[in-house]
Amino acid sequence: MNDKPKLNLERVPIPKQAPEERATNFDEVALGYREEQALQEAGRCIDCKKPGCKDGCPVNVDIPGFIRAMKDGDMPGAVRILKSKNSLPGICGRVCPQETQCELTCNLIKKGAPIAIGRLERYVADWEIAHPEAVERGGQEARRNGRRVAVVGSGPAGLTCASDLAKLGYGVTLFEALHVAGGVLMYGIPEFRLPKTIVQGEVDYVKSLGVEIRLNHVIGKIATVDELLEQGFDAVFLSPGAGAPMFLDIPGENLSGVYSANEFLTRTNLMKAYLFPEYDTPIQVGRRVAVFGAGNVAMDASRCALRLGADEVYIIYRRSLTEMPARLEERENAEEEGIIFRLQTNPIRLVGDEQGRVRAVELYETELGEPDESGRRRPVRKPGSEFTIEIDTAIPALGTRPNPIIPLSTKGLELTRWGTVLTDEATGRTSKDRVWCGGDMATGAATVISAMGAARRAAIDIDAWLKGSG
Repeated sequence: MNDKPKLNLERVPIPKQAPEERATNFDEVALGYREEQALQEAGRCIDCKKPGCKDGCPVNVDIPGFIRAMKDGDMPGAVRILKSKNSLPGICGRVCPQETQCELTCNLIKKGAPIAIGRLERYVADWEIAHPEAVERGGQEARRNGRRVAVVGSGPAGLTCASDLAKLGYGVTLFEALHVAGGVLMYGIPEFRLPKTIVQGEVDYVKSLGVEIRLNHVIGKIATVDELLEQGFDAVFLSPGAGAPMFLDIPGENLSGVYSANEFLTRTNLMKAYLFPEYDTPIQVGRRVAVFGAGNVAMDASRCALRLGADEVYIIYRRSLTEMPARLEERENAEEEGIIFRLQTNPIRLVGDEQGRVRAVELYETELGEPDESGRRRPVRKPGSEFTIEIDTAIPALGTRPNPIIPLSTKGLELTRWGTVLTDEATGRTSKDRVWCGGDMATGAATVISAMGAARRAAIDIDAWLKGSG
């Protein structure tokens, strides 16, 4: 007789705002599991002897451990297990692409849907916020060892490296160029995907570990990397992100009504343009908006434009749905909300009116040829396919590059041909002594969790190097 429990191969769906409702507000789209839903989903975990999920996590979270604690009713234990490896679970549970990482290596995927690891991670993080008395948060500063590390940039990589080193006893000072900490988590990701109260809560946790955060400090201007080392820091970790936008390089990009995705999202998110006039940052969004690109940033920009009052919002993408880099969840959310996808389409030029404002975009259709160096099929112009769409706002969302301020002011810091810092992937070491780097400045624009993984590896190596240096 087979006494094995029957596998539950269907995951518990997460409640969401209805598309027609959420398209008009900036409240969080996914509402999160209720307790019974979270426990039902956790109950699907088969607690396998050789869990693949841990191997798929860039920061090596003990996923079976925190899920087991949930099933045992030990929520404080689940929080401790989760945060022993991940200082930002409320963020990762919302924006990390678990479907290509830990969930992809979940053993259940061989038979059905993998465990909804990200949703459970979010549930545990949100439970901690709702029960602050249940988990000890104060008095977490480790005994200081007398060594000091400067961390440049307070995005996911900077926060992770700073918290890991603080837990090891280092005096960590984190330098942030903007007036609030959080980096891309604050300025780049919309409120409806990642509420800023969640980010601030994670920042406050890092501060509770003894990390000093200095805002409005542009390293490369207010002080160079060499000056930080001269000021007594034993090591420097560079993680300022990649904030320089890329453009279409077509005629008309200097017309009024053209925003880089960076500017558009920064105005909307960090500067609260969506709450104008309560916040004095206006942003002009017309009736018809074209967003160029199809990554997560393009989805964010298009969905913000819709919420800011646009009647029609187009995603213009030169490849097909198969090659689209955005997360499936974000693409589906955008489609449900009414974003119009114009696939295998490429711009020729932006057309302006007599006042110098964009009024149309000329496009052509593409055919997909052989794969390029990225592995995606190269788009080729389809003869005689030119057409025009009337628009009054254009938003290139093609990716970003590292800002050159730090490389230009730091002697001995070698770069790659893409302008990123040449870095040892396993350790984060750069060509410059006592300087490490991680996140988008080392890799170009990537995911939150990959930046955190690089930061964790760098923190381990910084600790080993400083201990060995005496």
